[in-house]
Amino acid sequence: MSIPANLKYTKDHEWVNLEGDIATVGITHFAQKELGDIVYVEVETLDQTLEKDEVFGTVEAVKTVSDLFLPLSGEIIEFNTGLEDAPELVNSDPYGAGWMIKIKVSDLAEFDTLLTAEGYKELIGA
Repeated sequence: MSIPANLKYTKDHEWVNLEGDIATVGITHFAQKELGDIVYVEVETLDQTLEKDEVFGTVEAVKTVSDLFLPLSGEIIEFNTGLEDAPELVNSDPYGAGWMIKIKVSDLAEFDTLLTAEGYKELIGA
């Protein structure tokens, strides 16, 4: 199972890549595998400022719908529109083309509270 060492992770199975004050967010390989075939990703919070752990959208799989939780406080500045026509990218490339949102982070200190790859491996028993 792929758990890139250069990313940070949440207990809710999101990954975060921080560049400056912009964070790219998606769900982990583990999460997409648990959900199964992704058929729809909904993010209605574009251009909104939310607090860490607030729901920013949902991901719908064949068998279930799951909330997506914001890993860092900030403004959601971009949604991966490629997921509108190809939500299966979350399954096939969760750390690349399957990213979901970009956030302009308002509190960079929150990044340090996220799990490292090693911490995430422990969480999922990998």
